[in-house]
Amino acid sequence: MEAQLPIRKIIHVDMDAFYASVEQLDNPDLRGKPIAVGGSSKRGVVSAASYEARKFGVRSAMSSVLAKKLCPDLIFVRSHFDRYHEVSKKVREIFFEYTDLVEPLSLDEAYLDVTQNKKGNPSATLIAKEIRHKIKEKTGLNASAGISINKFIAKVASDINKPNGQKTIPPEEVLQFLEELDVKKFYGVGKVTKEKLYRLGIFTGKDLKARSLEFLQTHFGKSGSYYYNVSRGIHQSKVKPQHTRKSLAAERTFSENISSELYMLERLEDIADEVERRLSKSKVAGKTITLKIKYSDFTLQTRSKTLPLYVASKALIMETVKDLLFQEKMKDSVRLLGISLSNLNNEDKKKVKPSPEKTIDVQLKFDF
Repeated sequence: MEAQLPIRKIIHVDMDAFYASVEQLDNPDLRGKPIAVGGSSKRGVVSAASYEARKFGVRSAMSSVLAKKLCPDLIFVRSHFDRYHEVSKKVREIFFEYTDLVEPLSLDEAYLDVTQNKKGNPSATLIAKEIRHKIKEKTGLNASAGISINKFIAKVASDINKPNGQKTIPPEEVLQFLEELDVKKFYGVGKVTKEKLYRLGIFTGKDLKARSLEFLQTHFGKSGSYYYNVSRGIHQSKVKPQHTRKSLAAERTFSENISSELYMLERLEDIADEVERRLSKSKVAGKTITLKIKYSDFTLQTRSKTLPLYVASKALIMETVKDLLFQEKMKDSVRLLGISLSNLNNEDKKKVKPSPEKTIDVQLKFDF
């Protein structure tokens, strides 16, 4: 008999090509054209690509040089994060019309638990349709959605009918859906893990489900338990509306590599300014300061120090950053510097006590 699964109705809403779509919304001349949000310099990186650009293989996190090779007519657009935050806020206001159990993953996606919802609507499928319609009506943008019994399946489902579509995986279809799914589409399986799974003869969810827990833990360590469970439709993580920030950071990638530590200090002053601004906006302070250094050969190094008191001011942050910078000699020229604060003073915020959940056998029907 299959494991019993929690009775939850989860929606994963994902805005379609969000940054690029906002730029096309605000500038009609860009509509229908391949655009990339990000820098066009040789050190630039694509933050987001329109669907017109994706047809050529342009993707987020891709170097701007490669993106331009793939799509010679690609138009680069400078990012406008204040605008993205403004639109994201409108979208979240729509979410809260239906439930207080909203867990944002980023500006453009979130989980909603609508098992019990403010509209008294028993159908998560119809709620998702309503939400997408309201988003289009109030922002002019399209969103896609996945609907199922847990966060994992809802997120996977939201990609199926993109853009501007939705997919529901009701309880009685969960196991068949997962068995037929290519493992590369399992959330959490990246390129390296996909290749490893393929080498082990694991191509589908059915193949994954056929492997023992011991086998998966041997080959994938702690992740083995995750793969074992999700292949069976088991994912107990709840929608967490009161997300506690664990760290706060800012970083800069330079157009040219730098080797002078004095010049690095100047850049770190600017980065510390941004960190101080973000700390003030979030009303938090931290004890652990970390200096992030990426060298010209792309190797990454971090240097950290934990202080006895919480700090939030640029002056105090820079005192520690200077110590960390000169802690040891740089091994090469530097292409990126970053500063982060962790061990924040928001850890003691009151947590919501979870309510007990009912369970249902996956073979039972249940209004979705």
